[in-house]
Amino acid sequence: MELNRVIAALFFALVLARIDLSTCHVMKGSVTCLDCQRHHDFSGIKVLVKCDQVKKLAVATTEADGSFKTNLPSDTQHSSPHLNCLAKLLGGPNQLYAYRKNTVSGIVKAGDGSFYTLSTPLSFSTTFSSSVKGEKNGVFGASKTVDLPIPPEWGLAPSSYYVPFFPIIGIP
Repeated sequence: MELNRVIAALFFALVLARIDLSTCHVMKGSVTCLDCQRHHDFSGIKVLVKCDQVKKLAVATTEADGSFKTNLPSDTQHSSPHLNCLAKLLGGPNQLYAYRKNTVSGIVKAGDGSFYTLSTPLSFSTTFSSSVKGEKNGVFGASKTVDLPIPPEWGLAPSSYYVPFFPIIGIP
């Protein structure tokens, strides 16, 4: 009789050990390509997820079909869901081109409420085409260097050799 109680207690403890009591909030989404072939491999594209008033970030990597899944970042294990979260397309193994408005999306609760998803699609192009370049009167922006005035008597090279350049991050 005592052995049955011990076995039942051990079995109950084993079942409780398998249950994950954390309440993590899962975010699912996908990226789309504007100029890719039908069966393009999207694997390796990084998506950053940031929530308001949370110091931690979450980074997701896309699968071959462009889908990704990650837990929303939180400071504590049992925190409430943050409604002010954003997802940002960071980049991938190959060069991606996109408008700034297509690289950031809000995160909203999905229809059935069991997970979160993107409010607008994250989209990009793999080529620098006229639909992406944002051409204005035939003039393109360029990466600018900062040239601080250094007195010539110091005998130093121009400051652009010391100060890093600021590349154009996105296309408006």
